[in-house]
Amino acid sequence: MNEKDYINLKKRYLGFLKKKEINKKPIIDKVGKFNKFYLPLSNWIYSVHKKDKKIKIIGLSGGQGAGKSTITSILKFIFKLKYNLELCIFSIDDFYKTRHERINMAKKVHPLFMTRGVPGTHDVNLINKIIIQLKKKKFKPVLIPKFDKSIDDRVKKSKWIKVKKQPNIIIFEGWCVGAKNQKNNFLKKPLNIIEKKYDKDLRWRKKVNHYLSTDYKKLFNKIDKLVFLKAPSFKYIFHWRLHQEQKLKLTSKSKKIMSRSKVKEFIMFYERITRQMMRDFSKISDLTVFLDKKHRSTKMKFF
Repeated sequence: MNEKDYINLKKRYLGFLKKKEINKKPIIDKVGKFNKFYLPLSNWIYSVHKKDKKIKIIGLSGGQGAGKSTITSILKFIFKLKYNLELCIFSIDDFYKTRHERINMAKKVHPLFMTRGVPGTHDVNLINKIIIQLKKKKFKPVLIPKFDKSIDDRVKKSKWIKVKKQPNIIIFEGWCVGAKNQKNNFLKKPLNIIEKKYDKDLRWRKKVNHYLSTDYKKLFNKIDKLVFLKAPSFKYIFHWRLHQEQKLKLTSKSKKIMSRSKVKEFIMFYERITRQMMRDFSKISDLTVFLDKKHRSTKMKFF
């Protein structure tokens, strides 16, 4: 990349981040992140694609609020401007089952499945179907669902994202993307109040673990390379998720925003798998990005 292209790309990047600075709160070390994180990451993903020029699926995972959505948005225009390649980005969060489906699941399987998040609350069949459509030789426009967290439900099909061009690279992001099931004896000890109070017989934990070992395992096996964003510790997942909710309050028309205590309770549903992924990062990822408490990349390690 010549100097002129670099300057243009950096200008686009800084302009994008300026719009993300809510209430004029500056994002720290923007240029440093661009040079030490975004450019090396995009170069690595491009190297994976250019080996055979086939459509690649890159998984991007990490705890709630780790910055996955921001990263994918920036990668999209870097790939367009630097490599002239199309990225299709979708989040596992947009494939949550509808509120109605989760109500039925809560009645038939376990009440805790009413809360979105854990394996079992996503429409895995729809994700598989969309991946097939995106990779078809005779490509036709593909509709990707959208989930509105402020109403806790999927939006109408007329508001789904339409992918008009076949992607060169698919970025599949989500907090549990690439997670592996635990051994059953690890499920016995409750990690928090949710597990201790509402899952005394381990029925919910065992069912979530079963989904991970079956449907989700088959889905995650379709990923060519996985990038994992590792937070310094689990406590930062809470702080980052709370910050996410505060941003949602400023940008969403809906006033249904979680309080601090609700966020604390909400991430308990995610805690077991998130902690396991943070321990297993070298086993599950091809590239782990170590983040500091301010979302900055301190180092990147390949496995």
